[in-house]
Amino acid sequence: MRQETKNKIRRAVKILFVIYLLALVYFLFFAEGYGRKDFFEREYQYNLVLFREIRRFWKYRRSVGFMIAFLNIGGNVIGFMPFGFLLPVMRPKLRKFSLVTFLGFSFSLGVELIQLLGKVGCFDVDDLLLNTIGAVIGYWIFWICNRIRRLRYGEKKV
Repeated sequence: MRQETKNKIRRAVKILFVIYLLALVYFLFFAEGYGRKDFFEREYQYNLVLFREIRRFWKYRRSVGFMIAFLNIGGNVIGFMPFGFLLPVMRPKLRKFSLVTFLGFSFSLGVELIQLLGKVGCFDVDDLLLNTIGAVIGYWIFWICNRIRRLRYGEKKV
């Protein structure tokens, strides 16, 4: 693949990444329908016990509905998959598994802290885990696609 084509792809991915981040911020902090209240009516909510919320949603999936359980568990994973996929496409220096995992965890921690301090949603260690898993899966998808691309175009490992 020509360098000019790679540069165009990276520019397009940067735009996609900004759109992704804006959408993520909207859904996490501003979207209606998630029980948002006036700031002064909100309470601090947090879960520091790993797997508590995951177990609860799985156990009561029939009561709360499959969609609610899926949105809580699967949504956290799916929501961070673009993070793990787009970062290494944008920046070749970010093609290390450990770095993408660390950045996914760090970004998720930042989101959870903002939710705690802003009393928007709940600080949840389960979300940290699920979001990080999403970033890891996104990275794996990138790695597979990049490997296929290199084999197709006969490129050596970068």
